[in-house]
Amino acid sequence: MDGDDAVATQHPLRVVLVTGMSGAGRSTAARALEDIGWFVIDNMPPSLVQSAIDLARRTPDVQKVGVVLDARGGTFFRQVAEVIEALPQEGVDLRTVFLEASDEALVRRFESSRRPHPLQHGQRILDGLQAERALLGDLRANADLVIDTTAINVHELRRRIEEAFAEDHPPQLTCTVMSF
Repeated sequence: MDGDDAVATQHPLRVVLVTGMSGAGRSTAARALEDIGWFVIDNMPPSLVQSAIDLARRTPDVQKVGVVLDARGGTFFRQVAEVIEALPQEGVDLRTVFLEASDEALVRRFESSRRPHPLQHGQRILDGLQAERALLGDLRANADLVIDTTAINVHELRRRIEEAFAEDHPPQLTCTVMSF
């Protein structure tokens, strides 16, 4: 397929970049998007986002893509600004969701999960949070939707994501039967 054929087979695409503080609910937001019909990619290096979007634009049954980008990307994360600038210029309908919570709530969540913060590097959890806030400052300032998860539970976060991105996707009843 030459370049003209690739452009001819591309279709409109909606993309949501989900980012924010570690422990603020990115995984919950990603699952909520999946449940309402979005194709979601988690922890993708920003340098690969463009290739994934190009592939999705040539795949007719993929019209809505969620990409979770976060500090786990390390040095790759610095390329996020370039991605955010480039996609709308290519006709991609791009929205950015930033999830945050208070330091106290995030420290409590990390302590209860007994997992280290990805930027902690042997220091205190709070040190990792401060480094992450500095790294994500521009993304938060330019986000289309900022959700503070300090005082909400996972069910409320799911509802907020669904309200923002469900559109015409009818709610489906899901039932799990467990027997033991």
